[in-house]
Amino acid sequence: MDANARMGKRRLSRRSAVAASLIVAVLAISSWGDTRSGSSSTVDMVSVIVRTLPGSPQAAERAVEREGGITVRRIGIIGGLVAEVPRASLDRLSAESGILAVTRNGRVQLAAATNGYDAGTDPYSLYTIAQKVTGASSYWAKGFTGKGVDVALIDSGVANVQGLNDAGKVVYGPDFSVESQAPNLRNKDAFGHGTHMAGIIAGRDSATAVKAGNTSRFLGIAPDARVVSVKVADAQGWTDVSQVIAGIDWVVNHTRSDGLNIRVLNLSFGSYGLQSYLLDPLSYAAEVAWRKGLVVVVSAGNRGGESIGMTNPAIDPYVIAVGGYTDPGGLYGTSDATIPSWSSRGDGVRNPDVVAPGTSVASLRVPASDIDQLFPSARVGGRFFRGSGSSQATAVVSGAAALILQQRPTISPDQIKALLRQSATKIPSATVAAQGAGALDLKVALGKTTPSALLTKQLFVPATGLGSLEAARGSLRIVDGTVALTGEQDLFGVGWDAVAWTDQFLRGVTWVGGVWRTVDWAGATWTANDFAGRTWSGRTWSDNTWDGRTWSGRSWSGRSWSGRSWSGRSWSDEGWSARSWD
Repeated sequence: MDANARMGKRRLSRRSAVAASLIVAVLAISSWGDTRSGSSSTVDMVSVIVRTLPGSPQAAERAVEREGGITVRRIGIIGGLVAEVPRASLDRLSAESGILAVTRNGRVQLAAATNGYDAGTDPYSLYTIAQKVTGASSYWAKGFTGKGVDVALIDSGVANVQGLNDAGKVVYGPDFSVESQAPNLRNKDAFGHGTHMAGIIAGRDSATAVKAGNTSRFLGIAPDARVVSVKVADAQGWTDVSQVIAGIDWVVNHTRSDGLNIRVLNLSFGSYGLQSYLLDPLSYAAEVAWRKGLVVVVSAGNRGGESIGMTNPAIDPYVIAVGGYTDPGGLYGTSDATIPSWSSRGDGVRNPDVVAPGTSVASLRVPASDIDQLFPSARVGGRFFRGSGSSQATAVVSGAAALILQQRPTISPDQIKALLRQSATKIPSATVAAQGAGALDLKVALGKTTPSALLTKQLFVPATGLGSLEAARGSLRIVDGTVALTGEQDLFGVGWDAVAWTDQFLRGVTWVGGVWRTVDWAGATWTANDFAGRTWSGRTWSDNTWDGRTWSGRSWSGRSWSGRSWSGRSWSDEGWSARSWD
């Protein structure tokens, strides 16, 4: 890609064929629309009904996946399934063994549907996930809606869309992304990922009663929780590990600032770093947040069976690592649930703690955002957008944690983790490495006694954070022009002193106003209503590399919201593979 023609857009630099296979440290473990193997963003997808021979539904699902499609749901009454597949694959799919017939799926619009979409009949709507699958509505019935609990969301920002635009619903913390220089993009979600997560966690349409049975209004898992948005990623989802660490550090230092009550930290992203959690600075940052009293909920990853082990910081045994599951039969239980091929498995020692719904989740859409332009087929009813991945599953569990915290205000992170694991429901078809303790079940958690603080105290070897910042990045880097950010230095070119930072972080003295590690990252004007990250340093990454002066509002204007940088070719064999996104 010509970086100058792309007006300074961040792209990832291939270090080598070997390094590229080691996986990347980037934001947002999720896919949009559906997971489609080997396709590109321009593939013409069609909805089909696949009738299978007796005893062949799983073989048919594998055939759909091989052709780059996804199974939406099984239809037991006709012995078949509904799938979305590339139009060009129809003849090949019809010839697959185990498949009796493939026919185009006719669509019926219900008269009662809102804007062409009926959440009540969608097995992947937030209505279904909250009220029929996870049991969140059982908490609502007892008056626990997340009220008084703040969930910090380190992501790509949050847009002011319906469902998140009530006064006080979202508090904007600092913007650590390179877009903070542009007033029109500061704290805004030009990518679309953060808004999608915020909707799952705590979305709520105005004047909507939080009770079971309401299908016409949008409700997230914890509708009365508040979201504290800490933006680290730009319009294409690019961020550096140093930005994410700065964001976690800020959250830990501001849990009670200016009326905040941050109890949960949602990290719907991961890095395929090259070192143990004991050394990795990103894992250390997440673990310190946990030790300081935050319930840290982290994506397990989207590499599925391709590699053994989860992403960083989910590899840290203290935090809550979340994988995804799907219910293809739409039975709203775990009897026929499966772990999707994309959900990362554990290594037998460190596995996901729980799994939650993560397939084709319909949450809030940001019109004209990067992913909205790239995946128009994922739009649902005008307001919503489908995404699949452990990102979405993580957001579901963060919302669940907010409900539990309102019910049990003094519960510790260790106790919440134990409660979620003890109340989880096993998926019969899944291994422990894939599902951990099982599927999130809030209906069971509601009535359980709070686990003993003494018996649930985690005693893993604590992380030190004394490892390499460079190794935490994985194999790929953000790039300005032709210059990549590499080595033991942060986004501003300040040398990384792990010993000094880990000590200061533990003591809570890393942030002084908007200054982090001697550089003004975010200004000093933050209040509960506004945070203007107006001052970025102009220093360079090294004598002959990144020029901070290129981070101008001109470079990061809305004109850069283009889907051209997200071709499947750019993502093959990387951490965000073409399969995961296309």
